[in-house]
Amino acid sequence: MKFGVLQFFSWPDRRIELRTVYDRAFQRIDMMDQTGYDAVWLAEHHFSSYSICPSVHMMGVHVASRTKNLRIGTAISLAAFYHPLRLAEEVALLDVLTEGRVNWGAGRGFDPKEFAMFDVAPKESAERFHEAVEIVRAAWLNERMTHHGKYWDFDDVEVLPKPHQQPHPPMWVAASSESAIDWAGEKGYNILMDPHSSAALIADKLKRYHAVLESNDHVAENRDIPVARLLAVGKTKSEAEQIARDGARWMSAGYMKLSAKTGQGSANAVFGASDDEDPVERYVRDVVIHGTPESIIDQIEQLRDEIGINYLLCAPLSHSSFVSFTENVLPKFV
Repeated sequence: MKFGVLQFFSWPDRRIELRTVYDRAFQRIDMMDQTGYDAVWLAEHHFSSYSICPSVHMMGVHVASRTKNLRIGTAISLAAFYHPLRLAEEVALLDVLTEGRVNWGAGRGFDPKEFAMFDVAPKESAERFHEAVEIVRAAWLNERMTHHGKYWDFDDVEVLPKPHQQPHPPMWVAASSESAIDWAGEKGYNILMDPHSSAALIADKLKRYHAVLESNDHVAENRDIPVARLLAVGKTKSEAEQIARDGARWMSAGYMKLSAKTGQGSANAVFGASDDEDPVERYVRDVVIHGTPESIIDQIEQLRDEIGINYLLCAPLSHSSFVSFTENVLPKFV
């Protein structure tokens, strides 16, 4: 199995200086670079203390400057909010500066405030995202390109620099809804899977994805499919459950509140949650991997053996969870 970390830059209640948020994250990233993680995946968000990282590409340059082994993933570049030529340039430049350490993950976003501030209609976001991804890829693959689409139109443009990795950096698209999974499978793109669905729902989504790949003559085997899982590790079961519960409160107050209206149905429907169910209890019961290090090892082995997860994208809910996982769990697998 491969392991990565989904790195948020959360500033809950603004209790500490923002610089401290970044410094703590960089300390984790330094530790990741020396301990066998495949990549740190940087989360882009805007206009919210849920995670203050408005440019994953700028953050990626800084992270690359202080690491040697770690790949730099974007989870995600919010492609619907960019001009795709600018996005192609920025990701390619990051790949050149990192000498080929970029994992590019792209998505369409979920926060109504972001759509409003960037003047993108939520109902258009999926189409804009799809067109942007196709343009970025074409800009990397072709010396010059012409495009006449629904949202962007240009002729004979040379996008520079080209990426260091050829033919381009490995690509993933965020896919949680059935329509997103189907589009990715039809195109043959790798997918990033969300940290909000239960393991059972993740299994169903993976089956759907593999079926769509195969029905479109794409090879389903030997793909790295990062599955994000919230993680709470404690010295005791009760300590881990408390970390999980505290993290679930933050998650339900942040992500689920922001993503209540996505333009393609409710977040609850996408993540298999009931509108009248306590979201904290659902996270603790069905979503968060939590327990002692020994229990976490067992749970990961179960996910690997029963669902076929080959890339765990960890989202630690506390610093102690990250440290304990890195010291006591990760060495069992890498």
